[in-house]
Amino acid sequence: MNKSTNSEGLEFPGAASSSKPSTTPAAKHIIQSALAAVPSPAANNVKHEKNWRKHYPIYFRALVEAGIASVDHPVKIARAGLSAAQQLFIFNRGTQQLPLVDAMNHYQEQPFESFTLKGNGSAEVEPWTVPYHGQQLQGQALLNQIERWEQEHIIEPSHAKALRAVQAHPEWFDLSDRTVVLFGAGSEAGPLTWLSKWRANIVAVDLPSPAIWEKITGIVAKGNATLIAPQQTGSDGKMQLGANLLTQTPEIANWLNTFTQSLDLAGIAYLDGEKHVRVSMAMIAIMDKVSQAKPDSSIMFMLTPTDIYAIPKQVVQSSLMIRKRRKQVEKLLTHAIKKLSLSHFFTPINGTLLPSDNGQQYGISDCMVIEQGPNYALAKRLQQWYALLAHSRGQRVAINIAPSTTTLSVVKNPLLKAAFAGADLFKVETFNPETTNAIMAALWVHDLHNPDSAANPQKPLNHPLELIMEGANHGGLWHVAYLARTALPFAAVYGWGKQKLKLV
Repeated sequence: MNKSTNSEGLEFPGAASSSKPSTTPAAKHIIQSALAAVPSPAANNVKHEKNWRKHYPIYFRALVEAGIASVDHPVKIARAGLSAAQQLFIFNRGTQQLPLVDAMNHYQEQPFESFTLKGNGSAEVEPWTVPYHGQQLQGQALLNQIERWEQEHIIEPSHAKALRAVQAHPEWFDLSDRTVVLFGAGSEAGPLTWLSKWRANIVAVDLPSPAIWEKITGIVAKGNATLIAPQQTGSDGKMQLGANLLTQTPEIANWLNTFTQSLDLAGIAYLDGEKHVRVSMAMIAIMDKVSQAKPDSSIMFMLTPTDIYAIPKQVVQSSLMIRKRRKQVEKLLTHAIKKLSLSHFFTPINGTLLPSDNGQQYGISDCMVIEQGPNYALAKRLQQWYALLAHSRGQRVAINIAPSTTTLSVVKNPLLKAAFAGADLFKVETFNPETTNAIMAALWVHDLHNPDSAANPQKPLNHPLELIMEGANHGGLWHVAYLARTALPFAAVYGWGKQKLKLV
């Protein structure tokens, strides 16, 4: 298909009545395609939805409900949703416009040279520690904190078990035999700093920006890892580091396929708004092409707790018990606010247990935050779908829920910043970036090494969605007594007051 276009690279399709890319029709088509792959009454309602921006959580919940019903459904949903997205998203180059899936095969060029930098730090693998409230937790102090987090329902028992396992196996942290690919290597929430201390071979992909690469090379130079990065001649005739995931999607995949070793592919790039959907599609497209050439490659994504998930039965029972044990003054106050607000605030969690054809029951944790928007929700759902597909075909897949973290991309939103500051009102903990980085990097190491990890495709799971349930660090959100978005405004007010009084 040939068409004049002003945009280059991976884009949403243009709306029929507009030359500008439109996100809502595309998102609705993808979700409808996914729901239509299995019995779901919501499938026919998506295209008629008039207020997608407000009501999108209804359909994301329907996806989870349909996924729970049968052990066959999650992969069917994932395959249909991703197939629709791959055919829908377009790749522009010059006057040529192709569906993304076709563009990945059409462009065979490989314009990059490989830049290599070896760290100058000590060759010894640095022991794993967790920065937390001004301390570097390790040894028994770290085990004590893991126990506290577990007892306070900040992390799930499977997450605590994984952290204890990795703490007991320091040899796992020697990553000199692994080649890890970081899409969005300079990400604030990414594991680059820790990998640089663990002798990893780090293939870094990030934008060709001098500031980004000064940061990346500076981190690696201090450690004992080896950095490998794409470089090409810039418009000024000089060599520059970096590659653009959105405009050089096929070429990045082609470059990665020149590596002889197997790769651990980590999709950690983040962009605001609709760009987050596009960069997720780019990472998935690259991962898929590399995985076709290197089937032993592993996949890694980090998920957000502010989403809708299937959860174990015992988590639902715990949440209901917490709700029952609330202090009387809290019960009276929240009931009054709920009544006055016509049920807009402090809506109780839905404790319904849904049966699956594996003979077990699962609940649903709905912690989706409307303010993050449907594009954010779609981007993370695409990542889940690809993880489920890759795992089903025998790849090792580490996909873990990371805690709410005070990264710049989050706290620049005043409401979310205040809500995070006030989250402890509902016994929810938000983490500083350095704490999240240390925990999630260690969890990835665990998933790469432990044969008992859900990431291991040889480990039997009772349900495919347990791949996502296992190892969750939701910061306590799964155990809150109220629908998270109906309590968010009060957490924000409380957090705003704390900030003004300089209590945080």
